[in-house]
Amino acid sequence: MSTEPETTEQTGPGTPDPGADDGLRHDGPVGEGGTPGGGMSGNSASEGGAAAEGDASGAGTSAGSGASEAEGAGEGGASDGGANSEDGASEAGAASGGGVAPEDGASAGGGDSAEDGRSGAEAEPSDGSDGSDESDGSDGSDGGKRSEAEAELAAQRVERERIEQRKAERKGQIESGGKLSGTAADLLAAVRAVESGEKPSATVFAEPEPAPRRSAPEPAPRPRTVAPEATTAPAGPAPETVQAVRRVLAQGGAPETLAPQVAAALGEGAEERLHADPWQLLHVTGVRPEQADGFARALLGAECGPDDERRGRAFTVWLLEQAALAGHTALEAPALTAALAQRAVPDPEAALNGTLAEGEALVFQDALEDAPATEEADEDGGRPVRVLVGLERYALAEESLADGLARLINSAPKEGGSATDWERAAASAQGSAAELLRAVAGHGLVLHTGGEASRVEPARLLVEAGRLGLRAWAAAHSPLGRDGFGQLLGRLPQAQEPSEAPESAVATVAGLLSGAEGPGRDEDGSLALDLLVVLDAPQLDVETAALLVESLPDGARLVLAGDPAVLWSVGPGRVFADLLAARVCPQIASRLPDPGPLGELVSGVGAGELNQVAAPGKEVVIVPVRDAGEAVHRTVQLVADAVPRAIGIPAEQTVVITPGHGGAAGTRALNAALKERLNPGPGRFGGFDPGDRIAYSPAPGRTLPGQVVKADAEGLHLSCSDAHVVVPKERVESQLRHGWALTAHQAVGGRWPAVVVVLPGDAAKGLSRPWVYTAFSRAARHLSVVHGVEQALPRAVAEIPARPRTTRLPALLQPPAQDPGTQEGTAG
Repeated sequence: MSTEPETTEQTGPGTPDPGADDGLRHDGPVGEGGTPGGGMSGNSASEGGAAAEGDASGAGTSAGSGASEAEGAGEGGASDGGANSEDGASEAGAASGGGVAPEDGASAGGGDSAEDGRSGAEAEPSDGSDGSDESDGSDGSDGGKRSEAEAELAAQRVERERIEQRKAERKGQIESGGKLSGTAADLLAAVRAVESGEKPSATVFAEPEPAPRRSAPEPAPRPRTVAPEATTAPAGPAPETVQAVRRVLAQGGAPETLAPQVAAALGEGAEERLHADPWQLLHVTGVRPEQADGFARALLGAECGPDDERRGRAFTVWLLEQAALAGHTALEAPALTAALAQRAVPDPEAALNGTLAEGEALVFQDALEDAPATEEADEDGGRPVRVLVGLERYALAEESLADGLARLINSAPKEGGSATDWERAAASAQGSAAELLRAVAGHGLVLHTGGEASRVEPARLLVEAGRLGLRAWAAAHSPLGRDGFGQLLGRLPQAQEPSEAPESAVATVAGLLSGAEGPGRDEDGSLALDLLVVLDAPQLDVETAALLVESLPDGARLVLAGDPAVLWSVGPGRVFADLLAARVCPQIASRLPDPGPLGELVSGVGAGELNQVAAPGKEVVIVPVRDAGEAVHRTVQLVADAVPRAIGIPAEQTVVITPGHGGAAGTRALNAALKERLNPGPGRFGGFDPGDRIAYSPAPGRTLPGQVVKADAEGLHLSCSDAHVVVPKERVESQLRHGWALTAHQAVGGRWPAVVVVLPGDAAKGLSRPWVYTAFSRAARHLSVVHGVEQALPRAVAEIPARPRTTRLPALLQPPAQDPGTQEGTAG
């Protein structure tokens, strides 16, 4: 649980310290200045020379306490770690090949996504807390300075007290047809939490990664004004189906309000399927096994038992879905059966076999490379194999991706200029840029790795390919990345002529696939291009990558470019890392280092070292804090006062990054405090006011930073990377958060002039090397670290790499093994 902000001297948020000249005073290297956590920067803001202006003791002035007021009881469900860490480790350890472990409720570091960005899928502690307190209006609070807001906060506190009381009363089973309470209330709470953007923690698996998501279409091309989801929302279930499902739910004592979700998940005949198999309720996102058990007991009575084969099959599928939330595309069979046993399934093997027999999951045997012969060899006495079980959608996606990649690797690329022309272009470049040009000239698939500075090399490739007559495009993970790469293209000397690589040759991956951006499609349905450079390639999950590769025409060239040290994709799979490990195509490692103290710091983190760096221009500043309240207070002062005055970067160009949404220094608390300081208002439209910075999730797994323009009868009008987006009123709560503070998964793919990374003490268990690398590398000119985790930061950088994911792509990419006899005959 996060430490509540302390009540201290009320100087008011951001009150200037008359003794501070610029708010970012140099106090010597961290290691020498005594900052907990070891050397990272040559500038440390201590209590005597704080980077954040204001009173020297400043532990949680009204900015911090305001956040506490908004979050207080609402974050009461946070588990032992406190902050819901975006990719933090849960206490449940990883089992072999898939990290299956018992789910105790909440994970010890929290479990928040990604998105992964909020994107409707960040994990919150699965302790049964009502989802309504997680989707509260705290972000829209004006800090209690207006009577309207005070009344709203009071109402929220009353509601949260009722929620806590209801949670305390949930003992005993649900009586059929009884009132909504206990497990039923908990079930409704869990589903509401998912609907409002928080998924239950995937503590079954070691890494509470964001939900498996597939990139959805871009809202619209930049010049157009649209309501982005209006054309993509699926038709809802028939009213009579919903009513029939409502009756079945009432019989089992479950919330009748779940009827639309159940009807949509189960499809035609939903009421019959649910009555015949109550554990089908697990198909509703957010429902947990113990809740489905309670519903089944109430509906079936004496017929319900732990050895019910329907229960075993449903639990097996649910575990595979939880594995996907943690990034796995499949699980090793022993790990899956062990997890079933931990959930009181009497015969896990029978449950698994039943699931396979019904076609609800698929089984695979993958040969283990470079493994000695053992008793686990396949039936033909060949190499040892591992048995994997996966859901059909991910199995088909991985196989389709592997086939498409093999097509690119084995086919001759389309001619675009002669070999002499390509060599002339390579000769005009230098170093790894020349190597990239030569590799692309003769291969259909090329991998390019490097940091932010290395992007100039794919940009140069795009320009030269255009000169050679190829239809060349680049696709970035986010609009911010798209716009930044377009600006980079415009700055290249080779692209100064109007005909050379215009900015319109850059799109987002989602926009490219949907047709909202990019060159469009040829008559055969393939993308109308000859060369595609995918930036931020580590963010490709298997389903998105499969769609992208399938869309490429024969003879096209694909370049996957990205930094392998950043966080992996929100959805399942690790496509870029698997391709790098498989070594099935040319790999070009950029030799362009990121410049300056920030580049030196980030490069060290990627190598597992948290180095001291000299920062004469205050490029890196450490702000030590004692608790979460002080962390919120210092963050507000940095964003609003110190960084604009000392560095010259305005607040609107600064982003705050923290490990999770919950806790006293999570995104909710930070956004509430930052709104109070930077854009106070009553939050009359779903907690938002014109001028608020937002994080908009048009589809799960994607986050678009933007700003509120206005609100009217149509909905909330946003400006997101120059696109005018209208979010209908009924979707505001589920698709929008305030966006001054983001998680690292929300921020990946973008860069800002200044970044403030907030590390409260309760975030220690959620830190890892990829998380730190991603957060620190979002800063282009200045990085402030609000540091309250002491030695946990250097320990995470040195000792906690990315958690492994179980995938089949490496095995699928390997050529089939030849029979030894065939090889001997050929040699003879």
